[in-house]
Amino acid sequence: MPETPAAPDGKRPTLADVAARAGVSTALVSIVMRDAKGASAATRERVLQAARDIGYRPDARARLLRSRRSRLLGVQLGLQHPFHADLVEGIYAAAEPAGYQIALSAVTAGRGEHRAVETLLDDRCEALILLGPQAPAKRLAELARQLPVVSVARRLRSPIPGLEVVRTADDEGARQAVDHLVALGHRDIAHIDGGRAPGAADRRRGYRTAMNRHGLGEHIRILPGGLTEEEGAEAARALAATHPRPTAVLAFNDQCATGVLDIFLRNGTAVPDDVSVVGFDDSHLARLAHIDLTTVGQDISRLAHLAVGRAIARLEGDETPAGEDVIAPRLIVRGTSAPPR
Repeated sequence: MPETPAAPDGKRPTLADVAARAGVSTALVSIVMRDAKGASAATRERVLQAARDIGYRPDARARLLRSRRSRLLGVQLGLQHPFHADLVEGIYAAAEPAGYQIALSAVTAGRGEHRAVETLLDDRCEALILLGPQAPAKRLAELARQLPVVSVARRLRSPIPGLEVVRTADDEGARQAVDHLVALGHRDIAHIDGGRAPGAADRRRGYRTAMNRHGLGEHIRILPGGLTEEEGAEAARALAATHPRPTAVLAFNDQCATGVLDIFLRNGTAVPDDVSVVGFDDSHLARLAHIDLTTVGQDISRLAHLAVGRAIARLEGDETPAGEDVIAPRLIVRGTSAPPR
């Protein structure tokens, strides 16, 4: 068969282009692409080879829309959060084998949650999976009345009808971190707070509870922080100026902890010899060889599979009341924690 340009006019190849390439009718190409009966094995292979030759790909989303189903799960994520990126990887792994596609919409410094969600609704997503949403409960309730919604990594004070919740026991994670540091011999343990971020209040409470349980209430020290490296760095500068300086630090998350590590490296504070540092999440940052961060691990794969499972169950007719899955964290000891000198 003579070579012909895949798309002479620069447009995406169509069924008609495949038909012309294979020397068959457009209707026959449609039968092959839908994997329907009516084409011989030889014809089917000729059509598929023609499609490969010109780079034709069926428009799966258009086909789904024609069937009145998009089978599309919308995922809102924070672009600056490594933990969210890890969750998205798990969400893809759970959704695709179940026959669902993923649409992503990011929250950035200049793009809020409302815009991120509206984009997903415009894309005709059948359900929403919101990673660490900070929207008011009223907004979450409004969304849950429109379509299935799963909130991941945020504890709600009161249940919202129709809203599914999947989260880690953040308070227990903070307690595990404090228990680990106390077992090493630390008493002066500071916590860099996450402010109003989802999970921050629980981690703060878990830190306080554990310190008091160990009889270290007088050593409780909570510094303003946040989710980012910059906020962790700012807290580390404040710690460096205090006397006596704590011998251990529990940061709100891994990204905040990397900011702490950077400042300590720059000012000559040895980790873990001078100060032990513990993060939270076990994001890919913590696992980098040059960071090697002791951290509280969230079960990312389980969180992702539960979130997808709850969304799909709603879409496929599960009418049980919305609920909450709370997953236990686990401490992962690496190179940034050791007994105090």
